[in-house]
Amino acid sequence: MSIEIKDILTFANEKDYKVHLANWNGKNQPLDVFVSSKETWKGWNSWRSEKDDFNRQYIFSLMDYYHEPNTWLFGGVFEVVERLNNTRAKGYEIELTDQFKPFIGRLKIGWQRTGRAKARKLENCLDKFVLSEILKEEYTGEVFCGYEQINHDFNILENIFLTAKQDWKAALINVKGVYLIMDKSNGKKYVGSAYGDSGIWSRWSCYIGNGHGHNDELTKLIRAKGKQYARDNFRFSLLEYRPMKTDDNDIIARESYWKEALLSRGEFGYNKN
Repeated sequence: MSIEIKDILTFANEKDYKVHLANWNGKNQPLDVFVSSKETWKGWNSWRSEKDDFNRQYIFSLMDYYHEPNTWLFGGVFEVVERLNNTRAKGYEIELTDQFKPFIGRLKIGWQRTGRAKARKLENCLDKFVLSEILKEEYTGEVFCGYEQINHDFNILENIFLTAKQDWKAALINVKGVYLIMDKSNGKKYVGSAYGDSGIWSRWSCYIGNGHGHNDELTKLIRAKGKQYARDNFRFSLLEYRPMKTDDNDIIARESYWKEALLSRGEFGYNKN
């Protein structure tokens, strides 16, 4: 039997609230923004369209929990302090309230969205909101998916590495391996490897730090276009992984194999040798 959200959260007047359904904006997932920067997440809720969608006192904010269909993560209740609409600024001046604060980043709501509107009247959808799950702790990023399932964009890994997410770090810090970086803008590939005393975690941390990992062709690219290019276009996957005791020559040989197999040298990729 489903538990309705209205049985968990109590509203003095539902008509004081608009629901904000934050989803993919063509560049970022709100869930990843929430993890990486609470201030940036606040900015997502302060944007004002020509329609003045959030024209009530409070914004009940939800973000698309894109790992699971028809699931939304509660992102807080913001009070609209002022509506800006002048030559200097346009948007909402908002403040995060204490309403339902213990549930921020923890309460997962099940609801099948209809239509594309990002703003809804709370009273029109509250009866359809059901409890999906209450996380033990605030959501801090995707749970480690397994070595064979890594196929993640730079910006997602950036959140994981900058917060040193322990399940990911524990899995990647003690394995060597061969990895692939795909440039989604042009299909070019880079095959690299981690060996010696450097596990995958250490090697990929270098990419997260500067965008290019000190690889010659990638360095030229990122210096010309900026680190944001890596965030927008690079996707990482792990082709092979081995225990740290594996001989380095074996890793290097497998790296060479994958460069040949994926044609990552020359016009089809960023490998120089």
